[in-house]
Amino acid sequence: MSIHSKIVPYLFLLPAVLLLLIFNLWPTAATLHQSLHAQSFISNKLVFVGLENFERILKDPIFWKSVQVTLIFSILVNPIQIVLALMLALLANQRVRGIALFRSIYLLPVAVSINVTTVVWGLMLDSDSGLINGILATLSLPKQPFLTAPSHALWSIILLATWKGVPLWALFFLAGLQGIPESVIEAAKIDGANRRQIFRHITLPLLRAVLLFVLVADTVANFLLIAPVYSLTQGGPQLSTNLIMFETYRRGFVYNDLSTAAAMLWVMLIFVLLVVLFQAFVLRRRD
Repeated sequence: MSIHSKIVPYLFLLPAVLLLLIFNLWPTAATLHQSLHAQSFISNKLVFVGLENFERILKDPIFWKSVQVTLIFSILVNPIQIVLALMLALLANQRVRGIALFRSIYLLPVAVSINVTTVVWGLMLDSDSGLINGILATLSLPKQPFLTAPSHALWSIILLATWKGVPLWALFFLAGLQGIPESVIEAAKIDGANRRQIFRHITLPLLRAVLLFVLVADTVANFLLIAPVYSLTQGGPQLSTNLIMFETYRRGFVYNDLSTAAAMLWVMLIFVLLVVLFQAFVLRRRD
């Protein structure tokens, strides 16, 4: 094999490697550098402070409040999304007339950007002139402060995230369902298994890898959610929707404290890495 033929594969990889370095690795390194420094009020230059930024956020009650809200949000939204996504995938996996049209319709939320989704849902959830409150008024039911009451705001964000996320995760479940050998299902039916038994003892075990992937990916995606909070609630009311990603944005670009924001980003990165390592550990045990 000539030297030229050995170099060619690396030349094809070079554009992807450069993009990875420019848009992923370089910003990550820059964020780490920023988290270990602080802006000097005298020289207006970055001064090395070590772990002081991390110590500051770990002593900040607002930061811990955002962690609490994020954990509550994840604990609530993840099971809702996964259960609904699995049910939707089971419906889309049926071999009936018109199923292709149904699959196209339920995937529409995936094609709509999160910003457009946020604007539409914001109009629908408006306390005064929103569509949902209009329907409630037609039914002689009281209007609900979806985005203006602490008891409602987080659930409104959960509703929006669910509408956006369920079709995407259902697509993964659908791929997993279609990967189950039909012969296994037929053998279970011949042995007298009903639908519930087939789902419990065959479908779910064979979907275990997909389920773990969706669980981890959904957790990470919801952990990094910011657009609905930024556009609809600004973390309020009373910090009830102050997710950690929005708090990071506010520290960096509203309060102009980029060093603290960078430290928060690294705390989130460590969390994401722990989740990914957990996924790899569980999947390796399964293999």
